[in-house]
Amino acid sequence: MKMNIVAVIRLLSIAILILGLTGCSSRSDRSAENRTTEDGNKTAKQQGDAVSQANLGMKYFRGEGVAQNYAEAAKYFRKAAEPGEPSVLTLLGLMYLKGQGVPQDYVEAAKWLRKAADQSDADAVVFFNLGQMYDNGEGVAQDRAEAAKWYRKAADKGDADAQFNLGMMRAKGDGVAQDYTEAVKWFRKAAEQGATGAQSVLGMMYLRGEGVVQDYAEAAKLFRSAADRGGADATILFNLGQMYYHGAGVAQNYAEAAKWYRKAAEKGSAEAQFNLGVMYAKGEGVRRDYAEAARLYRKAAEQGDPDAQVNLGKMYYDGAGVTRDYIQSYMWFNLSTGSLKDRKRDAIAALRDTVASKMTPQQIAEAQRLSKGWKPKPGI
Repeated sequence: MKMNIVAVIRLLSIAILILGLTGCSSRSDRSAENRTTEDGNKTAKQQGDAVSQANLGMKYFRGEGVAQNYAEAAKYFRKAAEPGEPSVLTLLGLMYLKGQGVPQDYVEAAKWLRKAADQSDADAVVFFNLGQMYDNGEGVAQDRAEAAKWYRKAADKGDADAQFNLGMMRAKGDGVAQDYTEAVKWFRKAAEQGATGAQSVLGMMYLRGEGVVQDYAEAAKLFRSAADRGGADATILFNLGQMYYHGAGVAQNYAEAAKWYRKAAEKGSAEAQFNLGVMYAKGEGVRRDYAEAARLYRKAAEQGDPDAQVNLGKMYYDGAGVTRDYIQSYMWFNLSTGSLKDRKRDAIAALRDTVASKMTPQQIAEAQRLSKGWKPKPGI
């Protein structure tokens, strides 16, 4: 549920920078704005004026009239912030959070962000980052309830990341009472802003009927939106494939199912690799291609998918899409029996024994050796 804090700060610090600059300018004497950097330097150093300190820090931060220097910027922001100049509190907190111009220091970051949060015009970025810090225990004692409090403040100001995180906390009962209806509310707000993570999770809730009436069409719409924006993970892509294959919430379309299975398979989904392999073996939505089916079965089989191991064993036995190889056939049948249960396991064990009847003792020993030394390769 945790967003990438560095990425979030990078995206939002520009807005904060603009807000900070606007605040500084509005509090400065118009004539002072036309002075040279040297005059501003004298004003800041000699008069100790917090607003002038803030403006000078901003010049160093942006490299306006001076060489850009984050360390100098932080120094002047600190001088302005200590007597209470509000325009630099957020930026100073973010600089300590990122280690920009100062050693990274979460405690100092929390201190200045808390001061910024006390201002009447505090921005959502302040609340969100405080929520992250309490969520992760960075600079403060980890406290999920406190994290939820700050996320709520940011969410109320329209921050999509905070809305998503608050939705996750509501869905899990983490720091707040579990409430799927509330979770849906916050996921929907974030999803409407184009947050792909929220679209994906909300789609799953519609798929399962959690906090909403089960609605496959709405689930498919949300999954598709997340996928079209490039923010869908392998699970969401696989689910889209399933929905098109079975006609759940969308018109049944094997070609479209194959398209989404392929996208999920490329992200390492063993289920998608297996299902797409079956489609190539049957010629459903794609041209029949046993070699491609075998390639996909192998990818899933090597991740430990027992159904793919069975199908790959059959292909090696029949020589379909691969060169007939009883050792490989025996090995894959043998491996699958470790994951299958009851009648299916017994049926595959019988197939393995059928293969063994065509093998020499040396070949059986080699197949058993390969089985014993085999280890899954996740996410290939």
